[in-house]
Amino acid sequence: MTWQQTYDPMGSMVLSTCLAAIPVVVMLGALGLFHIKAHIAAGMGLAAALLVAIFAYGMPADMAGRAAVLGAFTGLLPIGWIVLNIIFLHQLTEQNGSFRVLQDSLSGITEDRRIQLLLIAFCFGAFFEGAAGFGTPVAVTAAILIGLGFSPLAASGLSLIANTAPVAFGALGTPVIMLAKVHGYDLMEVTGMIGRQLPLFSLMVPFWVVWAFAGRKGMLEIWPAILVTGLSFAIPQYLVSNFMGPELVDIIAAIVSMACLVGFLRVWQPKKVWTSPSLRGHDPSAAEAKPPQPVTRHSTQALVAAWTPWVILSVFVFIWGLPPVKAWLNGLFAPAFPMDGLHNLVLKSPPVVTKPTPEGAVYVLNLLSATGSGILLAAVISGLVMKYNPVAIVRTFFKTLWLVRYSLLTIVLMLALGTLTRFSGTDTTLGLAFANTGVLYPFFGTLMGWLGVALTGSDTASNVLFGGMQKVAAEQLGLSGNLMGAANSAGGVMGKMIDAQSIVVASTATRWFDHEGDILRYVFFHSIALACLVGLYVTMQAYVWPFTLMVVR
Repeated sequence: MTWQQTYDPMGSMVLSTCLAAIPVVVMLGALGLFHIKAHIAAGMGLAAALLVAIFAYGMPADMAGRAAVLGAFTGLLPIGWIVLNIIFLHQLTEQNGSFRVLQDSLSGITEDRRIQLLLIAFCFGAFFEGAAGFGTPVAVTAAILIGLGFSPLAASGLSLIANTAPVAFGALGTPVIMLAKVHGYDLMEVTGMIGRQLPLFSLMVPFWVVWAFAGRKGMLEIWPAILVTGLSFAIPQYLVSNFMGPELVDIIAAIVSMACLVGFLRVWQPKKVWTSPSLRGHDPSAAEAKPPQPVTRHSTQALVAAWTPWVILSVFVFIWGLPPVKAWLNGLFAPAFPMDGLHNLVLKSPPVVTKPTPEGAVYVLNLLSATGSGILLAAVISGLVMKYNPVAIVRTFFKTLWLVRYSLLTIVLMLALGTLTRFSGTDTTLGLAFANTGVLYPFFGTLMGWLGVALTGSDTASNVLFGGMQKVAAEQLGLSGNLMGAANSAGGVMGKMIDAQSIVVASTATRWFDHEGDILRYVFFHSIALACLVGLYVTMQAYVWPFTLMVVR
């Protein structure tokens, strides 16, 4: 028995939109306003989503339950699997002291906290976003920043803000590849369009991150370094996306940016070194920040040993992200489990699609090809290189599992919520509210992408969810379909910092448990402000700068 989605069950888009928003409002309100623990807030949001789906949208209860279960499994693999294993690696490096040596080596490049942010949160994070995505960059950079002594809120919030501009081309271009594949966009044209939108924000985000950390004056004191970082990322991002394709955009741009920043620091250093590890102004986690310590010089052998686990991690994450490797590993083991009672039984409806279309519900247990498995293997090999015995490695793994148990539960519940809203159609109701804005559609269509990532935690999922609707709405309004498809992805990157799973990843990486609400409140303004700026830029592309829509190849 099939069930067809309806996007206006109340006969009034205003009422239907208000109903559809209830689960999101419940979860974010519980987190941000009432300081309720994240796993409880996620459970409350899931319960609200079940009630809305069943009693307002008419979704059969068994279908709603199965959709939530499918999301829960997705939360464990791949998202939770990445978080668990990156914290496992971090635990190993902390316990044997090599992480302290790595901290000293980074401080040896620069003791200025602002430039450390540029190097780690922006450049290093962009590399991991390009290679793996799906929470990996925030987990890695937040863990390193907290180890360097940054306050938990600074390490969490600034890692989230920095991990924006690279997201559209994350995981070897997966978001834009899926956008083109699912909704029939020309891959190179929509990739080039994104590459003519995001470079401006790739230039802006490093300034924004340092301003958020150190204030306007602190930002202006190091503007040459910020400019070098942003330009050396934005220019390769534009060139690679417009002339090569989406797969290596972030990796090439991140490597170029990191090399240019380190090279620039050999000839330039700030007059005043910023040593405060806390956010300028009010920082509720300031007391937990570590005061700056004298930099210890280590031998070349010790430095090589300290960096080896992270080099191994980078190599494995990159290899695991290669499509041929994924295909080979999936050929060895990747059983697919169609969700009985749900698979192909929920029908999407116009205007999201041109005709009623069944929604697949298949859980693929791609344990071997999952990025988290590559991270686990890197951690085990690194542990052996660091001279841990196998028993100690296993003991540390289970210790880490216990440490992050509530974070894993939160991710499971949040992915259950996100998957349920997709199958029930409530997220599409919210998207249609943005689509019905007429001449202002370029602005609000961009915010639709922001909403999609905020709800699903993935630019890929947002593109799959709203990419078709963007194309249909754009053509009806006489706009470029490629423009709005790209805007969905470019606007979506700014929603990445407030999606619930990313916030949980950040709080787990910094060990600032039960403070997800503080992180959400801190990053929310930055997220909506940057999303609105992207929307304004897309609007200018649509009506004022049509030359930016031209294919440059």
